[in-house]
Amino acid sequence: MPRSVNSVASRQRRKKVLKAARGFFGARSKVYTVAVNALEKSYVYAFRDRRNKKRAFRRLWIIRINAATRMLGMPYSKFIYALGQKGIELNRKVLADLAMNHPDAFKAVVDSVK
Repeated sequence: MPRSVNSVASRQRRKKVLKAARGFFGARSKVYTVAVNALEKSYVYAFRDRRNKKRAFRRLWIIRINAATRMLGMPYSKFIYALGQKGIELNRKVLADLAMNHPDAFKAVVDSVK
């Protein structure tokens, strides 16, 4: 009985990997074994950086809120503490957006916790 290798499935598998590696430099997008390694590494980076992105945005929001509250005469830490004491549940993303795009509304929030 002849050996069955299922070349259809293996070709599809290789095509899928090489398609995902399009745009990579040199052999990373042309050679299957190199492309598999490059893709594995890229998936590791993508997983890690999805989490780092959240950290980076939180840091940016804190910096923006701090700058805006200091202009209104209150440091960031005291502002956040006062928000908690007053029971105002606005997250940092919303507060940073208010500080950047709606300064009057942000000033009203700061005045309400002073």
